[in-house]
Amino acid sequence: MNQKIEEILKFALVNKASDIHLLFGVLPKIRVNGELRNVDGFTEVDNNLIEEMVLSLLTDKQKEDFKNQRELDFSFEAAENRFRCNVYFQKGSPACALRLISSQIPAFEELGIPDILRTFANYKQGFILVTGPTGHGKSTTVAAILDEINRTRAAHIVTIEDPVEYLIKPDKSIISQRELGNDTNSFDLSLRSCLRQDPNVVFVGEMRDLESISSALTIAETGHLVFSVLHTNSASQTIDRIIDVFPAESKDEIKVQLASAITAIVSQRLVPTINGERVPAFEILIATPAVKNIIREGKTFMIDNIIQTSADLGMVSLETSLAKLVLAGKITEEVALSFCTSQVDLENKLRRQKI
Repeated sequence: MNQKIEEILKFALVNKASDIHLLFGVLPKIRVNGELRNVDGFTEVDNNLIEEMVLSLLTDKQKEDFKNQRELDFSFEAAENRFRCNVYFQKGSPACALRLISSQIPAFEELGIPDILRTFANYKQGFILVTGPTGHGKSTTVAAILDEINRTRAAHIVTIEDPVEYLIKPDKSIISQRELGNDTNSFDLSLRSCLRQDPNVVFVGEMRDLESISSALTIAETGHLVFSVLHTNSASQTIDRIIDVFPAESKDEIKVQLASAITAIVSQRLVPTINGERVPAFEILIATPAVKNIIREGKTFMIDNIIQTSADLGMVSLETSLAKLVLAGKITEEVALSFCTSQVDLENKLRRQKI
């Protein structure tokens, strides 16, 4: 590994950065609490050095794959920490984005995760989705739940990821962590063979297409607990996204299958706080019989109203979560409004509390 990239990794760790960016024509950057800033020590762009740093992260085989595919995902360890890396070409030159992954899976209390998410670790079967934009902690939330299972139950946990992010050390459970490219050639193939590996819990790193969604649903239907993530903004959008992947002639069947399997959908955001850090805000949908019936009938427009009126069942709207953060003095009202999906609803909640 290039000495300069080692210095950048250490700088990012010291500054508690979440990401590192190396691009042709741009000074090296890190992202701290959602904001990009320059890496100290670089006053001018040396494009040859940028390319040298990017390529120094790759093995000979990865360099060949990168040359052929023009982009590549992988993970590596350095400075006693793990990094998730995506290398790609832009303007004809190599570039990369690195995500820092803590060597320890954070505790629920440290993450600020609602207590109801901890109860998901007790489920023996079901289909639980954690959704939200890129970089908003979805994988960390799932890792915390999986580690809770690991510490409290004798189970076989199988993860299929691209790449593997958090390394889970076996405790009461045994862990099979499979990485695309190194341990399996495709999500589809690994999911189809997963049922022969005697799993209790399966984590699908990302449902990307019809095949991976269909396989994940089937595994959940056959009596396993399945977790996955999606890049969607809300519970209702998540349901629509899954159904829309399938051809028209299969949609009614998929609605029934999804309604049968789904257990919960969590949508989360990492929101900038007043003191310059970030705090999670959540939307939580629990798949009650009423929710399952709505999915079967394709009336997803009713989901938001059910969440609003089912707080006693553990459901939370994103606007409720944001309003609580505002009232607790953790975030500003302006920040809350920039992250909400219904400005009117959030303003009404804040107004009622102030009266």
